[in-house]
Amino acid sequence: MLFHFKYGSGDHAMLSELFGDLSHKNNNPHVENAFKEMEQAISLLQKEMNRYEDPTHDLRKLEIWTRGLVSSLTELDESYVAAEFFRKSIVIAGFMDDMSVKEQLDYARYVYFYKNGFIRVFALLDKLGTFLNEVYDLETSKVKSQYSYFTVLRQFSDKHTHQSLGRKLEAIREEYRQPINDIRKRRNAEIHYMNAEMEDDLWQRHQGLHDKIILEDVDKHLLELKLGVDMVSRTLSTVYAYTSERWIRKDIQT
Repeated sequence: MLFHFKYGSGDHAMLSELFGDLSHKNNNPHVENAFKEMEQAISLLQKEMNRYEDPTHDLRKLEIWTRGLVSSLTELDESYVAAEFFRKSIVIAGFMDDMSVKEQLDYARYVYFYKNGFIRVFALLDKLGTFLNEVYDLETSKVKSQYSYFTVLRQFSDKHTHQSLGRKLEAIREEYRQPINDIRKRRNAEIHYMNAEMEDDLWQRHQGLHDKIILEDVDKHLLELKLGVDMVSRTLSTVYAYTSERWIRKDIQT
């Protein structure tokens, strides 16, 4: 779903002005289910705060973190749909040199939103790791001072706590292992090294100085990003369904 305004920000309104309402073109059930589970958790937290006024502000913190994850998923989903939108202007198996000016602009826009998407996959997972570490007292910082979602995930097994949740999350991770590994390599190259597509262009020029530059497999990359969105959404749904059920059973005492 694109442009999920319930918890949106000004950035979403800006994208809506650029592209119009594209929500009818992307009805991803995994994304929708993640929103549903997070909204249920927010409702539970709000009811608890209304009852007991949350003197320690712990519940308010979890509500703010959850709203942040809603916004992050909205932005990730928007990035994928925008990349898909501009991909339609790119010639399949085409050459960069043969593109019109309009096609080159649309390709640049595709690359922008594609990159924005794969960076957000891991940014969102790491935010979720912070949430899990707090709610389930996983003490991940004792293992690694700056930790990722995947470090947090290992803590469920290592600490022998909430292992049913840990097994579900590990199964999702395993199902999407290959596409997640592929986009993580591109994320790392983008953040830590020369831009991945520039390295590829340089390699092609080295092979033949006057050869045309072939576009990367945009459909493969876009599918990997789509699978990244699915993995993140299913992970969020699993975490919040389990957490809400636990809160209801315990009368939300975190």
